[in-house]
Order: sequence, then C-alpha cells, then structure tokens
Amino acid sequence: MFDAIRSNKRIAQVILAILIVPFALFGIEHYFDDRGPSGTEVAKVGRTAIYQNEFERALSEEQDNLRKTLGAVATQAVLESDKLRQSVLEQLVVRRMLALYASEANLTVSTDQLRQRIAEIEGFQIDGRFSDELYRNYLRQQPAFESEFAQSMRVQQLLSPFFESFVADASAQRLLRARLEERSVREMRFPIAPLLAAIKIGDDAIRQYYDLNQASYERPERVKVDYVVFDADNMGNDIEISEDEVRRIYGGSDYTRPEERRISHILIDLATDADAAAVAAAKQRAEDIVAELHKKPARFAEIAREKSRDPGTSANGGDLGYLRRDAGMDEAFVQAAFGQKKDEISNPVRTGYGFHIVQVTDIRAGGDKRPYEEVRGEIAEGLRKQAAVRVFAENAEKFSDQVYTDTLDSAASTFKLEIRDGGWIERNAEAVGEFQNPELVAALFTNDVVGAERRNTRAITVGPNTLVAARVAAHETARRLPLDDVRGQIEARLRREEAMKQAREKSEAALAALDKGESLAGEWSVARTYQRDKPDLSPEAVRAVFAAPVTKLPVRVAAELPDEGYAIFQIDAVEHPEFKDDDPRLAMLKTQFDNLLSRSDMDAFLAALRERYSVETRLPPRRSETEGL
Repeated sequence: MFDAIRSNKRIAQVILAILIVPFALFGIEHYFDDRGPSGTEVAKVGRTAIYQNEFERALSEEQDNLRKTLGAVATQAVLESDKLRQSVLEQLVVRRMLALYASEANLTVSTDQLRQRIAEIEGFQIDGRFSDELYRNYLRQQPAFESEFAQSMRVQQLLSPFFESFVADASAQRLLRARLEERSVREMRFPIAPLLAAIKIGDDAIRQYYDLNQASYERPERVKVDYVVFDADNMGNDIEISEDEVRRIYGGSDYTRPEERRISHILIDLATDADAAAVAAAKQRAEDIVAELHKKPARFAEIAREKSRDPGTSANGGDLGYLRRDAGMDEAFVQAAFGQKKDEISNPVRTGYGFHIVQVTDIRAGGDKRPYEEVRGEIAEGLRKQAAVRVFAENAEKFSDQVYTDTLDSAASTFKLEIRDGGWIERNAEAVGEFQNPELVAALFTNDVVGAERRNTRAITVGPNTLVAARVAAHETARRLPLDDVRGQIEARLRREEAMKQAREKSEAALAALDKGESLAGEWSVARTYQRDKPDLSPEAVRAVFAAPVTKLPVRVAAELPDEGYAIFQIDAVEHPEFKDDDPRLAMLKTQFDNLLSRSDMDAFLAALRERYSVETRLPPRRSETEGL
C-alpha cells in the first residue's frame, strides 16, 4: 500500500509546506531507539513516544508566532485554547509519523549531498561564502545537528516526487470556462407562506415526532451565573489628573500637527476567501474604472456613486473626509493615499475589503504644534490610563484573594464593581457574557463552584489587564425537555415540512405541464444573468441551474429554495466569455486545484500512516491547572 502511495505523484504539496519543519528544534535521534527524554507521555506513535516537554516547547513557539501575527487579537483565551493545543499536538504526531516512515523506507543522503545543503544555509555564510569556522562553532553547541538535518533531508526526499503540477492546461481552460459561463434565467416561484395557515398538525403527529427525536431535545447541564469584571478601565474611574501634570507633559512632548489628507475612494468589494478567478475579475473591473477616470478624472465622484461598493461613502462620491497616516487604515491604502499628489488617481490597491481606487482631493500640511486646549483631553486621558494600569497591577492580587475566599458582593463593594448577570451558561458554551473564554466556562462546572459549597471561581485572565470571577446562582443537570415545552417548536417544524412538500408537488406538476406545452397561471420573473461562482441563488438552485443540459434551449429545472418554497428555473440563453491562453486566472486556477487535490491525497496518506503506527494521544493539562498539585 505504501509503495503505491509513494509512487503517486499527487500527494499534497501542502505536506511540505506544513510538515517539513526544522526537526533540529525537537531532536530526532531518540525517535529511533528506546531511550528518550524523561517526562509525561502525551502521545505514542508506533513504539516511540512524544513527551510533554516537547509539546510545551512546540506550543510556546506557536504562541509566539500567533502573538507576532495577530497582535492584540491573540488573547490569552486564544493562546490557551484547547483548539490550539490540539493542533500543536497533531502537528507533532504528523512530524513523527513522517520521520518514522522515512527511516523505515531506508532513504539515504550522501555525505556530498549533506555538505552541499548545509553550505547553502545563510546562517553559516560570510559575504555569501560558507564559513567553516562559523559552522564548527555551531556544532559545538548542537553536536547532533548533522544527523538531524540529514533526517529532515530524508523526509524531503520521501515527498519530493509529489511536487508536480498535474492539472493540464486544457483542463484548466475547461474549468475557467465553466466558472465564467453566464446563463440567462427566469424563474417561477411556489412559496410556502400562503400554504402554512391552512396546515393543521394533530397531537398524535407531534408526539410521534417527539418520541422519534428525543435526543434533539436533550438540554445539557447548565448554570445561572453572576460575575464581576476587575479591569484597568474600572480602576481609572476615580483617578484625577492635575492641570500641572497635563501641562508638564505638554511642555516636554512634541505635539506636532500631522499632515491630513482628504481622501475619496471607489471600492470594488471582494470576499476575504475569494478564489483566484474572483480576485482576477475584481481587479479587472477596478482597472477598467481607472482607465475610464484617466480619460475623465472629473467624473470620480459620479462614478463612485454608481460603482463603489462602500455603503458608507458611495452616496457622497466616495469621500472619506480628512485622514491621518495613523488612522488605522490598511498599510497598502495608506501608501496610496499619502504617496501621491493632489488630484492624482491611483492604480487599484488591494486590502482586506477588495480593490480601492484612491484620489487625494485636499492636503492640510502638518508641522505646527497643536494648541494646548486641543490636546489637553488627549493627554489627560493617556495619563489616566497609565495610572489605572498601575492601580490595577497593585490591586490584582488583592482582588484575586478576596473573590477566592469571600463573596462576590464583598469584592464588588471593595472595588466598586458591578455584579453582572451572565444568564444561563451551558457546559459546552464558550463565553460568559462578552468574554469568549472556555477556561472561564470550564471553571463554572468544577465541583467546588457548582457543588454544595458554591464557591466563586478563581480570578481568571480574560484579556489585557482584565480579570473575571464568577459565581453559580443556580444549577440544572442535563435533562430531556418535556413535550409541553417544545410542542410549539415541533408543530412549527412539521407545518413547514408539510408546506415544503406541497410546494414541491406544485412545482413538479407545473414543470410537467410546461414540458407538455400547457400554459400556467403563474408569472415568470424578469430574466437575470447568473455565473456559477456568484449566482445569488441557493446552493440547491445553483446545482440545478448549472447542471441542466443546455444543448437545446429553453430548458427548465425545479429546485428547492430553503425555508421559502420551490421554484422552476427556465434557462433561455448561455454565454461563454472569451479569455486568452495567458490569462492569469488560468495559472491561479491550476494552482488552486493542484492544492485541492493535493490536500485530498495528503489526508489519505496521513490516515494510512496513522493506521500503520497506531497513534494514541492525550492532550496534557495546562500548566496553570497543575500548579500547586
């Protein structure tokens, strides 16, 4: 089986992107003997073990990467989430499986190959040439480096045959042609709304549905929660900043007025997960608008009202008002807005919202110092926040001790906090109030919090300078909801199901009549043009409309409109937009489908490895959960 897999040229390129990792960071020699680092095992892969210290090191590195990538979004809840921890453990397992299989396959790396690859590493070079002295110094610190690097090369050797494109040009052209195909469609609807009122559901039907679907009406264990929030914002409420302190900061700081520019833009919107074809089409529309504006720049506002997809500015001709460089805009947008002259029109600029066409309509030069009265409030607020953080740090331990040993009322009184009503929280929830924090939810269901003692949770960090402690006000065990509690819900469901059945029968009868040439009382909508990738139709309707054979037109198909009814779609015309052989969308489409097929093969390959090595995993507890034990 594994020889067949290895000979398959399509196993995912994604494997190398994700899994050909610096094995030297984890140590690889102990994979292949019975010795290993001491400590708690978190996974078994074949006869080898992955230990908790390896897991903690990998988790720490991943957390550092997230902090750099996400910034403030990388909250403690994200960094400590079970989802992230499980992902890191899975990566370690996959790395180990690949290393084991590469070793068993007896792949070899010659001394010359190893030396050549090491010589290419920039860290061992001076002025572009390999430094024997640098390398020997490194080996003194990492004596196992060569054997570990050779092992990583063997894994790459194992996977290297899979780095080939296998989507033919003709196939890519057919795919792009199908994506760009336009079908002119009219529809006749059979909605369920007029049918619902006449449908009656008997008690026997309701009870039968309830008896057959009892698992759907199981309510998990839940608690009713009160909680307090101890944060720096609360600490700043009573802090007063003196006028002298504000003036001292003003006198010793540079409050130069920054340059401001009045910006107008035209947005061609684009989904963040748009595929290559959609990106290329949006960029082309933006470039067409730029070409039009170069001929008639005075029409910028008019075209913005017609074509911009920014609902906040299109009605005003795209005017964003006066902006500074630090206004929080995407860096690409800032470069365009502050890198061109007044009245110039930029080329399309890509941001997370789509493609922008930018024009600077006015410039206010900076340079002079802002008046004291203008910045007084800004300085005072900054000083108040700094003082609040200090007060928070000074009192955080006191708050933590008080909520752990006393009531929420006591802590709320001491620190002038509001006791908030968190409502009912189910065991599988992820949030308490506005705080997405699985650790806080889990704390609510521990024995000392939910049991007879009903103690407060400990103070849990839910964000920067923010602690939350909660208390269970009421507790309900998991139970099945009685029929009377869900009767109305079941009745509504059965009525909709019956209405959908009747609407489907009406549409099928109407379709059969039309195919016989009979006339109908229903009305056709005006014709609309749809593309497969952006049809503004339900998925069911998309499948029906674009699966219909169009060798002879018109052609009709029926499809469900979820929660609305059914419809008959009549396809009257089909157009195939032309594109050139060097269209960039073709290359992007080939890459996209290469990755898609590679991912599928990768999943199959890893599943086979997992079966071969009998993988067992155990997600270790967080360090905070084992402290003091």
